[in-house]
Amino acid sequence: MAQINMLIDKLTPCLIEASIGKIISTVFSLATEDDISELSGNGWLFDWSTSDLRRTNIYKLLIKDDEIIQGLVAAEVVRGAVYVHLTESAPYNRGESKQYEGVGGHLFAIAMRLSMAMGFGGYIYFDVKNMELVAHYTKMLGANRIHSPVHEYRMEVLEENAERIMEKYTMEGDLNVV
Repeated sequence: MAQINMLIDKLTPCLIEASIGKIISTVFSLATEDDISELSGNGWLFDWSTSDLRRTNIYKLLIKDDEIIQGLVAAEVVRGAVYVHLTESAPYNRGESKQYEGVGGHLFAIAMRLSMAMGFGGYIYFDVKNMELVAHYTKMLGANRIHSPVHEYRMEVLEENAERIMEKYTMEGDLNVV
């Protein structure tokens, strides 16, 4: 079972080019099999082609008019809600010398948009690795810890907090929800 182990650096309507503070417009779409196969061995931490993610929708975050993936989120509709299996910033968007800030918040906003489109009001839930991340997501997303027999560090973002977060993001995209 995957656990989210990603820090959200900023909640920003667009990505911010870290070195100069320039605001960059973003878009998102479903990742293709070709997108996923090209990630292997290029510094990504997770195997995005694993069978654990086959039932999920994997969305890629891009800079508008560019095909370089800035981050990925895997989300699945499960029992009347959207479960976020995994999020990951591209290798060049992690650490002190990251190229862009704001990737993590964008990825969660995409999952919230999927929840909204499916009629769940933006509600999402996810599992994190430890108590430090519980505190981080409580602060950054207004998430709540759910006491669950399935996972010790399960969290949820309720509709009112999801709505606040989704209002912040101006990215364009197609969820391809049928």
